Amino acid sequence: MAVTGLGVVSGLGWGVAPFLAALRAGRTGLGPFGRFDHSGHRTHVAAQVPDPPPELASRYRRWNRLTQADRFALAAADEALARAGLSGFPDPDQVGVFFGSSTGGMYEGELFFADLLARGGRAGGASPRARLGLLTSQPVSGPGDELARHLGVTGPVETLSSACSSATLALGAALDALRSGEVEIALAGGSDSLCQLTYAGFNALRAVSELPCRPFREGREGMSIGEGAAVLVLEPLERALARGAVPLAELAGAGASCDAHHMTAPDPSGRGAAAAVVAALADAGMEPGEIDFINAHGTGTPLNDAAEWRAFEQVFGERLKDMPLTATKAIVGHLLGSAGAVEAAATILCLAGAEVHPTPGGGAVDPDLPVRLVQGAPLPFAARAAVSTNLAFGGSNAAVVFSVFSATGRGS
Repeated sequence: MAVTGLGVVSGLGWGVAPFLAALRAGRTGLGPFGRFDHSGHRTHVAAQVPDPPPELASRYRRWNRLTQADRFALAAADEALARAGLSGFPDPDQVGVFFGSSTGGMYEGELFFADLLARGGRAGGASPRARLGLLTSQPVSGPGDELARHLGVTGPVETLSSACSSATLALGAALDALRSGEVEIALAGGSDSLCQLTYAGFNALRAVSELPCRPFREGREGMSIGEGAAVLVLEPLERALARGAVPLAELAGAGASCDAHHMTAPDPSGRGAAAAVVAALADAGMEPGEIDFINAHGTGTPLNDAAEWRAFEQVFGERLKDMPLTATKAIVGHLLGSAGAVEAAATILCLAGAEVHPTPGGGAVDPDLPVRLVQGAPLPFAARAAVSTNLAFGGSNAAVVFSVFSATGRGS
């Protein structure tokens, strides 16, 4: 399927332009943040989305009632639609929204209960309706539902919430819906915001690094959390070309699997993750030798990176040591339910720009995981296709294959 539009909101800013600039510079958006008080935690690093441009508040009539994750989703989708050259949908029944999220409006739900506790458990006060709105924004489906309302989409609206593989699974669901003819246009992606629950939870697990994460590096100490959204506009290649659109890339295939191993730890053998990549390749009708670079899940935790490397070794064999590999989380942090969407966007931009973005963090590559990690500067590389992976708690693994736009329509 053709990717005709792309929109991003991340810790680097609102839009694809600041995101791409940071990718090319290998500049991380991880650092001090102020979304909530984290003084009681052992770490103090995240990638927080900066304040929005003032015009956004006037563009959306319900802006003050939207959650952070809703705002990210709407801004990313509008940017994606503008890039796709779509200003409306003649048949909204043929448009679907496929979204991934892990926390939805959790941050706003936390604000509600903090306010309630501060009032001694009483719901009174000057703005009870506003505070109740914080609570009703809690559902994880909030960003996708709000996007559908905003655009008037009346086709299928699906939210997948399977921890860190959510948005990648959503891309797979969109691909299935397009292939079956259920929809003609799909807006696929994900959105999540920072919240105390996830920040405290990962700190309690001691899975978070005190410094910005360093995927696949020797002495890496853990992950870093971020927030944001990305939305892809997907449509059949023939339809896109017929209306004069110029695709950025093609979504060629998707695959998924489950480790069935442990609630939080990956299967150290990497078998489950390898199965997801193999399934994505089969879905794309490609062989491992046709994949030219990898955008890894790459959280920077000792266990995850090691298991993922073993998975890649099983799929790509001896080629792995020569295949460029990057990890977008070192730039934007781990966006949890929306991680796969933002990393898909990075993969597409690398394919379209004929280069692989560097992975910041410094330090030597772990000698036990001998990958060709792109560092320092973008690697000029005219790739044919790339794999992007996401591996989640509960052993949920997902992978997607993107290929460069081809007039022959391969992967569509």
